[in-house]
Amino acid sequence: MGRLCETENLTDIQEEILKTVRQFVDAKIIPVAQELEHADEYPTEIIEGLKELGIFGLTIPEEFGGLGESLLTYALVVEEIARGWMSVSGVINTHFIVAYLLMNHGTEEQKQKYLPRMATGEVRGAFSMSEPSLGSDVSAVSTKATVTKTGQDDAPLEYSITGQKMWLTNGGTSTLVALLTKTDEGADSVYKNMTTFLVEKEAGFGETAQGVTVPGKLEKMGYKGVETTELILEGHQIAADQILGGDPGKGFFQMMDGVEVGRVNVAARACGLAWRGFELGIAYAQQRKTFGKVIADHQAVLFRLADMATKVETAHTMMVRAARLKDTGRRMDVEAGMAKMVASEYANEVVEDSFRIHGGYGYSKEYEIERLMREVKFMLIGEGTSDIQKMIIGRSLLKDYKLKG
Repeated sequence: MGRLCETENLTDIQEEILKTVRQFVDAKIIPVAQELEHADEYPTEIIEGLKELGIFGLTIPEEFGGLGESLLTYALVVEEIARGWMSVSGVINTHFIVAYLLMNHGTEEQKQKYLPRMATGEVRGAFSMSEPSLGSDVSAVSTKATVTKTGQDDAPLEYSITGQKMWLTNGGTSTLVALLTKTDEGADSVYKNMTTFLVEKEAGFGETAQGVTVPGKLEKMGYKGVETTELILEGHQIAADQILGGDPGKGFFQMMDGVEVGRVNVAARACGLAWRGFELGIAYAQQRKTFGKVIADHQAVLFRLADMATKVETAHTMMVRAARLKDTGRRMDVEAGMAKMVASEYANEVVEDSFRIHGGYGYSKEYEIERLMREVKFMLIGEGTSDIQKMIIGRSLLKDYKLKG
């Protein structure tokens, strides 16, 4: 498989996990990815295999039935899976974010209720902030949760949620949605009147719970196999004990914590795509002949391969650094933004360079690079565009390097 994307200072357990996942990807994902992607078919057998490997509980503590591994381990596993088929990594991405939110912000009762079943994949998570009229501007959330029962006379406090959510990965297959809403409780600041609810529903489409409808799959140019959906809430009644952490008004800060790890995840997925693009390009360059020699011997192609490998390694290194920082408990929105921006932009460039190496054959659906060309575009917009990352990075730099006096 080559020497790219090796990571130093891993434990024996981490090495064994990555070896196992790599073997699974080579044997169970790459051989069927083309067929399933072209058919837009959900990878049921692959997902069952990942359940058996314990991937759904990779970061969930052992006390809740998981493997208790770090964000770094998870990111490296995601990189391996995305190398095989990016859509499969998407299936576990939002599940992981919901588990992370529960581990770091949930009440003890919420952890006990959900984490053991999430570790086995019995409960599958989805993460919902976006709406039809908002993307990166989280302050514009309009989905509203209003109190319908005040909790007087020992009656439990209840809310009614109404609104429309957009771009839910795992919207159909999930059974637990971490959902960001506006609430009347909290401070006047727009960022302190948001609350995250844990919404339970059935897997499937149509009305999946009282007042909760998943209309169907959204058609996409890539990122196929895994479903992306809307979520419509019309007077969904929910108890106050389903508020993440138990207190309203903390939803924005909880979700931004989740987005940080989500950006590391997207960086890892982009690294996996770039890695696979390089593999395909360097293999084809040693098989295709022009003017009496393989095209890898032409300086233009050789230089292109050198640039590709350098970008793959650079993106991987920045992703690993961001994951390691998050594992220390530090805030790392800048590092996560840098890793996501560099990995997604470089993945796009590496995959396009591999496409150019393939020439006319790269435009054929028979070749894997055609699929990667469609999939890699999602990396440019998932978890915030490069422009958004630059805003986050730039504002932080002005604080850190503010002139004195």
